[in-house]
This record gives sequence, C-alpha cells and structure tokens, in this order.
Amino acid sequence: MQIDAHQHFWHPARGDYGWMPKDDPVLARRYGPADLWPQLQAAGVQATVLVQAAPTVAETEYMLGIADATPWVAGVVGWVDFENRDDLRHLERLASHPKFKGVRPMIQDIPDDDWMLRPDIAWAFDALTDLGLRFDALGFPRHLTNFLTLINRHPDMPVVIDHCMKPQIRDRRPEAFRHWADGIARIADQTAAVCKFSALITEADADWTVEDLKPYADHIFDVFGPERVMWGSDWPVCRLRGEYADWRRAAEALAADLDPVDRALVFGGTAAGFYGI
Repeated sequence: MQIDAHQHFWHPARGDYGWMPKDDPVLARRYGPADLWPQLQAAGVQATVLVQAAPTVAETEYMLGIADATPWVAGVVGWVDFENRDDLRHLERLASHPKFKGVRPMIQDIPDDDWMLRPDIAWAFDALTDLGLRFDALGFPRHLTNFLTLINRHPDMPVVIDHCMKPQIRDRRPEAFRHWADGIARIADQTAAVCKFSALITEADADWTVEDLKPYADHIFDVFGPERVMWGSDWPVCRLRGEYADWRRAAEALAADLDPVDRALVFGGTAAGFYGI
C-alpha cells in the first residue's frame, strides 16, 4: 500500500487557523477530499494520514468527521491543549475512535523553545504513552536538542519527526547544514523515533532542484534507515513551492538508489507500521 503520511484539509471560515495569512492565494482557501483524490490516484497513493492545522479540539473533531466519510483517510493526527490537564478527557475520548492516531502540538509556533520540557505538560506525553497514541514532533532545527531530551524522557512514546525537522535548505551556509545534520543524527542514533520525508521543497528556494534536496534526503536515509522513514506530501502547504506531483516525482528521484523493498517502506510500509494502518 502506498501511503501519504502527512496531508491537510481545512476550511478558513472555521476561524481557528491563526497562522494562515488571510490573503494568501495558495493557502487561504478551502481544501477537501475532492481536491486531493485525483492527485492521489495519479500518484498511485491509496491512503493518507490527515494532520491537524489548528490548535483546537474542534478541528480534530472536524477532521475525524472527514475521515469517517472518506475511506482512504486512514488516520488522523489531532490536537489537545497540553497546558490544560482537563484535556485528558478529550484525549481519552478521541483515543476510542479507530482512526485517531495521535496528536501534534504546534511547537514551531510557540515562542518558548523550552515549552516541551515544562513539568506542567509532562502529563500529556505520559497519557499518549498510556493510551498507545503517537506524537508528531513539529519544529525547526533550533528545537533538535530539546526534542532529543524529550524523547529520551519518554522512551516508550512513539515519536515521528515531522518534515525532517524543517532544515533551512534556502540557507546555503555549510554551518546551517551541519547544525541540522548533527542534531537529526543524534535523534536517529539515540532514540527510536522515525522521520517524515516531507516538506523539503517548502524549506528550499522557489526555484529548487532535486540536487538542492539530495544532501538532506541522503542524510535522512543514512541516519534513520528506510525502515524509519515515511514519505508525506504536506499538501496543500507544498503548493507554496510545487504541486503534489512535483514533490512526489522529486521524492521518487531522491529515493531511486534504494532497493525496491526499502522504497516500499519509505512510500508506505513505515507509515503503516507506525500509525497502525
């Protein structure tokens, strides 16, 4: 099975997408299953994981409604308020839904880089572990050290690094690459986390090429191994730099040197195992 391990749907009129520029011609519009399905068919993708884009439980319920009506949406990664211990009741309730797979706090948007290490939110990580749910780690290279600490504090919590931790490909300084590469390698070596091979084009220049992305993809395959890497489109955010098919073709080119079994893991098997699809 070919799986897109990371995609979004949203309706700006819901009013809870605070990060979204209201006049952005690509992002500030409604996206739903009918928009994505033809592109999945063209790419040979049979299932997806739908990931939160708003910091509200209401949006999680909105996504689960879509998943209930859309057979090929195989999993949902939602949100609860880690700063409100009463949200444990929401997490327990949501965990009973067969397509609810885990949560993703929007750490990249939180001003305090040490937020994830605060004692008052540790309950949420413990609850994810107890309930058999997953944690999607969303951040930037500056968060790598703290994520390593967090994952080692909760070694039984299943963790996936979103978007390769967003290496700043457009920053062509060698020291920027080394900082990211060293941090991601430590997570790969010292934890059981897996990694989403996604969103590289949105961290690159508008005129990106496969060669621009290759050092980053090669490093991810090398340090995690294909059995711990899963491809995701990050659609429709990817449309800031290219259409679904553009990123899919680039990803296939970047994985071309892998053997068929390893490619099957990257483009479906790893996601199926991690998310229980």
